Amino acid sequence: MYLKSLTLKGFKSFASATTLNFEPGITAIVGPNGSGKSNVVDALAWVMGEQGAKHLRGGRMEDVIFAGTAGRAPLGRAEVTLTIDNTDGALPIDYTEVTISRTLFRSGGSEYAINGQTARLLDVQELLSDTGMGREMHVIVGQGQLDQILQATPEMRRGFIEEAAGVLKHRRRKEKAVRKLNSTSANLDRLGDLISEIRRQLKPLGRQAAVARKAAVVQAELRDARARLMADDLTAATLALESEMASAATREEQKRHAQDRLDAARRVQERAEADAAAAQPALTRAQEQWYGARALRERVATVVSISAERMRHRVDDEPAANSRDPDELEAEAAEIREQEAGLSAEIEAARARLETAGAERARLENEHAAAEKEYAAQLRAIADRREGLARLGGQVASLRSRLEAGDEETERLAARRDEALGRAAEADRQYLALESQITGLGEGESDLDARYEEAAATVEAARARVERCETERVRLDQRVATLTARIEALELGLERKDGAAALAEREGLGVLGPVAGLVRVEPGWEAALTAALGAAAESLAVAGLAEAERALVLLNAEDLGAAALLVAGEPGEEQERPRLVPPARYLDELVSADPPVAGSLRRQLRDTVAVEDLPSARAVVEDHPRLRAVTRTGELLSNWFASGGTGGQQSLIELQAAVTAARDELEDARHEAEQIRFAAVRAGEELTAAEQDAGAALARLNESDAAMAALAEQISQAGQAARGARAEADRLATTIEKTRAGRAAAQDELAVLEERLARANDEADLTEPDSTRRDELAVAARLARQDEMDARLALRTGEERARSLAGRADSLTRAAARERRSRIEAAARAEKARREAAVAARVNQAATWLADRVEETRAAADVERQRADAERIAAEAALAQARRQARDRAKELDELVEGSHRDEMARIEQRMRLEQLTEKALTELGMEAETLMDEYGPDKLIPVLTHPDGTALTEDDEVPEPVPFDREEQTRRARRAQRTLDQLGRINPLALEEFDALNERHQFLATQLEDLKKTRKDLQDIINEIDDRVQEVFTQAYADVERTFGEVFPRLFPGGEGRLVLTDPDDMLTTGIDIEARPAGKKVKRMSLLSGGERSLVAVAFLFSLFIARPSPFYILDEVEAALDDTNLSRLLGIYEGLRKDSQLLVITHQKRTMEKADALYGMTMRGDGVTTVISQSLAD
Repeated sequence: MYLKSLTLKGFKSFASATTLNFEPGITAIVGPNGSGKSNVVDALAWVMGEQGAKHLRGGRMEDVIFAGTAGRAPLGRAEVTLTIDNTDGALPIDYTEVTISRTLFRSGGSEYAINGQTARLLDVQELLSDTGMGREMHVIVGQGQLDQILQATPEMRRGFIEEAAGVLKHRRRKEKAVRKLNSTSANLDRLGDLISEIRRQLKPLGRQAAVARKAAVVQAELRDARARLMADDLTAATLALESEMASAATREEQKRHAQDRLDAARRVQERAEADAAAAQPALTRAQEQWYGARALRERVATVVSISAERMRHRVDDEPAANSRDPDELEAEAAEIREQEAGLSAEIEAARARLETAGAERARLENEHAAAEKEYAAQLRAIADRREGLARLGGQVASLRSRLEAGDEETERLAARRDEALGRAAEADRQYLALESQITGLGEGESDLDARYEEAAATVEAARARVERCETERVRLDQRVATLTARIEALELGLERKDGAAALAEREGLGVLGPVAGLVRVEPGWEAALTAALGAAAESLAVAGLAEAERALVLLNAEDLGAAALLVAGEPGEEQERPRLVPPARYLDELVSADPPVAGSLRRQLRDTVAVEDLPSARAVVEDHPRLRAVTRTGELLSNWFASGGTGGQQSLIELQAAVTAARDELEDARHEAEQIRFAAVRAGEELTAAEQDAGAALARLNESDAAMAALAEQISQAGQAARGARAEADRLATTIEKTRAGRAAAQDELAVLEERLARANDEADLTEPDSTRRDELAVAARLARQDEMDARLALRTGEERARSLAGRADSLTRAAARERRSRIEAAARAEKARREAAVAARVNQAATWLADRVEETRAAADVERQRADAERIAAEAALAQARRQARDRAKELDELVEGSHRDEMARIEQRMRLEQLTEKALTELGMEAETLMDEYGPDKLIPVLTHPDGTALTEDDEVPEPVPFDREEQTRRARRAQRTLDQLGRINPLALEEFDALNERHQFLATQLEDLKKTRKDLQDIINEIDDRVQEVFTQAYADVERTFGEVFPRLFPGGEGRLVLTDPDDMLTTGIDIEARPAGKKVKRMSLLSGGERSLVAVAFLFSLFIARPSPFYILDEVEAALDDTNLSRLLGIYEGLRKDSQLLVITHQKRTMEKADALYGMTMRGDGVTTVISQSLAD
């Protein structure tokens, strides 16, 4: 094994990828100071796992990354790759070439790899530890390393030997076992305390659990009884509500019929009112006809009077047969002028009388109309009183109450309407606000869904990893337990009960140990080796013949039994052996042994050939008679001896090989188990983190969903509230309008009723009213009309006379003049006067006839007036009867409406009770009303859950028959259960679960306690085994190093004397090592009294003693000989020559003589760019 190549990229001054190829022998690395030579040493230490930045000549680990120069930018990572030739199999890995790489990033991340596969630092250290290259790196001697060895404590010097001997891996195993043991002890203490505490808690908790168990039975009994009682209440309430609903339907039907009857009565009333209204105009017309006929009679009488007067006037004015004297005419004209003046005064007086008569007539007619109305009102009041003053008063009071109630209802409805409108506005505002909120939440919902799905996938992946790790851990734990048991069984087989065991226990006899423990053979050939060695396979190895003799003497002297002994020694003179035909091989080529017994073992196996089967063995023996052949299955064949067959017991070699294989397998299994545990811990942490993330994501999602659901519910509620409030406001507004309209109608009706009631109350008795006043006013009105007519006739007559007299005086004057001129015209005028008198006579005659006809008309109009008045009275009587029927029907409807209101209130109360029971069932029992009635209704049979004494039924008890529902019995049952609960007192509802969990935990912890005790015993056994192994290995290594130091020191100090001394020889596990050095010619032995050069040579002697006693495949020496003079340098180079035979040396030097010893040179140089450049030269030729 040797270093094959080293590649540096970004490591310190090696900015570019640089590869150094090495060969066996001495390789010298040269160059000026500061060119980067020591960086090669740092790179080797770093790639092999060095963790101390100071050991790499830096302050921080990031300092190994190329930091850049003025002309080159810094790099982000450093990478070193070391390739090792493993042809001899020195590294425990199935590769002939092993590549170890390490990468460090400036961000702090670090990676290791073995043959390209990611590895841990521990993997790299364990891979190299078997070769003597451990954490202390004693194979790398850097600048200042010698001074560290000189200043090292005895314990530190012990560490160098342990590392060279490969003890450090056992130390790590022991440290790990001790840590586990300490942890186990602490866990044991904690478990003991915890189990004691749990035992202390179990007893009271058990009592609480018994009470809770009994309480659970009683609570179940109480819950069942309450559920059945509540189901009975719900059933009764439901039936009552259904009955009320049926009654409401019947009452609605009655209301409909009553409304129909009321509508019919109101239609009759309307017809009666129409008839009464129609009778009044007929009466009025009859009265107007009567009044018109009477007025016409008076006018006709006036015409008769005027025509008679004209007729007389014409006769009186008829001229005499002889003509009048013109003087008389002029005198008459003067008289007429006087008459005109008097007639004008009469006309004015007549007009005044007409106005006075008209006013009087209007007054009297008004008084007569008022009296007539009063008389009719008195008649109606009498009729109303006859209908019943009490009913009218009740109607008035009822209407007043209705009006007051209507006013209050209107105010209440208006307030409710305003409140509903306010609620609607508030709900609209909330709706808009909530809608904006839910829009914002909806936008974030998709992100939350994606995060939760991602977190859930991570949780599933982490859970799968945890399950895989747990499965693998269980398998490996089982494997470890199996291998441990197997090793224990095999080790029992290794225990010797004969003399060999007695010899192995004695000290000072030179016993090296069982041969089986000192020999190693390729797997599969254990049986062959056992057969070839024969009795030697079961023997003990001793250091020499003298030791063998002492052992045999002791066995005989103390009668300890028999023992076979293998004497250690050199193999002797090698003789040429026949060449074999493959696949046959000499058995000693398949076997290796510790140096003390290697020679003796080689002598034992020199003439033994390993073959696959008996035919091959026979062929070998026939071809080479002096050889013997052994098969893989342990059959031995030679010309003089043969053995084999089945049924034999396993030999110690086979047992030891099996133990070794089992231990290796156990170590691998434990290592894998440890890795799996670490992986399980990491997976558990990842799962916990993922579950926390998923839980947080789910919580956020649930919060979002809950928020959205709550907002959606609030939006729905706000929308429903707004719609309900608006609908309520509209309904209330409609109701208010209807109420106001009804109030106006009721107000009008109340005014009429109050007036009727007032008039009825004012009547002293029920006798017919006095019509004298009305009749007197009627006569007075008629006379007033007659006076008005007379005044109008007089005015018309005066006006007519005035028109007839107007200009008559002038006419008489002119007539006198004309009379004088012509008497002829007098006769013509006389004739005309006679004609006018005849016309007046005819008018008088016609007016007289007309007066008779008018009188007849007046008499007929009077009859018609009396008939219309009778019809009016009959219509008013029919209207009163219709009104009474309408009031009766309205009262009936009011009673039905009031009853309907009472029924509605009863239904509301039933609904409220049903809602309260439903809410109570949901709150107290957690059940819907329908489910409760379906499962616990009074029609369901009740199962018996307990014994008569109240204890719960068990599975072994016979189940009683269910019983029918009895409310009193269920009430008593609930009371009994409640009393029992009260007697039990305070109950811990979690006691049952806590007791079961605590008991289960107690059992689990007890099992864990036993496991921990067994584990502690196993760990203690492991620690003892490791201590034995460490002591054995260290003792042997120290002996070798001590012997080698005694050989090396004189070579460096001719004539001097040096040795290694244990600080505590009685404790080989912890003893330190001191160095005693006495150069030639000096008597001092203490290191501190030596010169600097002498001290450096002592350190070199110690180091090279380690190198020789426990050779390593390679060594790196950094300017070790820098302080030596030529003489001492020559001595050191002599030691170099001895080391180069078995190890590879990489030497950093400035010494020319050292360069001359090298097989290859590597030159290092650094230009102004701060980057190391490498050149190489082979000197082998």
